[in-house]
Amino acid sequence: MKTLDLSFRNNEKPTRGCLLVSDPFLHDAYFTRSVVLLCENNKDGAFGFVLNNYLEIDLHDFDSSFPDIDARVGLGGPVAKESLFFIHKFEPGEVNGSTQIQKGLYYGGDYEQICSLLKWEKNHDKVRFFIGYSGWSPKQLDEEIESDAWIPIHNHTAEMIFNTANTNLWKECLEMQGEKFKFIANFPRNPSDN
Repeated sequence: MKTLDLSFRNNEKPTRGCLLVSDPFLHDAYFTRSVVLLCENNKDGAFGFVLNNYLEIDLHDFDSSFPDIDARVGLGGPVAKESLFFIHKFEPGEVNGSTQIQKGLYYGGDYEQICSLLKWEKNHDKVRFFIGYSGWSPKQLDEEIESDAWIPIHNHTAEMIFNTANTNLWKECLEMQGEKFKFIANFPRNPSDN
């Protein structure tokens, strides 16, 4: 009789542009059933933004001159919670000072240029805003992955990253990893609810 392997692990490496999917049993105010876009991972540490944790705030609370758009703001993580960050998929040269995460995906850059680009209706789905970010000291993320706190995945799309209406991102990311992960994805938040 074959036993089901429920270890929360794959063979992927946590590289810039991958998604980090949290362990289903992780209970943390910021990271319970979260998906983090990893923007950098090097010898100095790692950082990214939680994609599926949102705040009920208006960007006009930060900048009254912000373009009048309906932008859902994410809680990117517990670091620098007083600061506004953004990722975008504008073409190179449209936003000065941007850093490439992967082909067609960038973080940061000239805030005024972003605001100017957002005045055009066709650009609203090209940027996401976050309050705070998620950060790891050198080797910390590797240690957390080794202890099965995170699973790095690379088979994702830009639509998954920019779709702020999706309430099932965590589950969908797990289910894309195969049969074993589909079982884990459907495990209840509280095992006693089963």
